[in-house]
Formats: sequence, C-alpha cells, structure tokens
Amino acid sequence: MNRILCPLLAIFTFLIASNLMAAPSDNFDAAQKYQNTCYACHGTGAAHAPEVGDIIEWEIRLEKGLDTLVQNTIKGLNGMMPPRGLCTDCSDEDLKAVVEYMLESSQ
Repeated sequence: MNRILCPLLAIFTFLIASNLMAAPSDNFDAAQKYQNTCYACHGTGAAHAPEVGDIIEWEIRLEKGLDTLVQNTIKGLNGMMPPRGLCTDCSDEDLKAVVEYMLESSQ
C-alpha cells in the first residue's frame, strides 16, 4: 500500500505546488510592485530602460512577444536589466503581471 501511496502523494504535492507557483501571489499588486521595484529604471530611463508611457519603445519590445519580455525580465538582459528586476520575492507570474501592467500603462 505504501508503495502506491507515496508516489501518488509526491505527484499530488508537486501538482498542487506547481499550480500555486503558476498564479500570482495572494494580494499581489502589480502597480505597487512596479513603484517599489521597477520605477527606479523604468520610470526614469536609467540604464537605458524603456520608460513606462513610452508607447514606441514598448511596441518595439512587444513585437518580440509577451513571453520573450517576461523571460527577459526573469533572466535579465544585456547585463543592464538585472535578473528578476531585482524583485527577489516575485514569482514568475508576479513578474508577468508587472510586465503586463507596464505595457498597459504605456498604451
């Protein structure tokens, strides 16, 4: 019986954890996280970051696709954009929500 239950329990736990990690964190506020973490560069243009509100710069980046923008956020880009935008407490889905917020704020 344990030979069957242990692997099933491990799979069940993995699936639950995967689903929890795929959703934005509880009470996550993308606008607030942008202000606290991203604004220093994306609100000022520091380090050649595209400023939120600059329609043309964001359209150029969006041509690569949302998934690419999110992956660049997660991994960092060209030695200028730090991995995860220095948001060490953000999940991948949180970062996607922040990217979407910045895009929506730039239309």
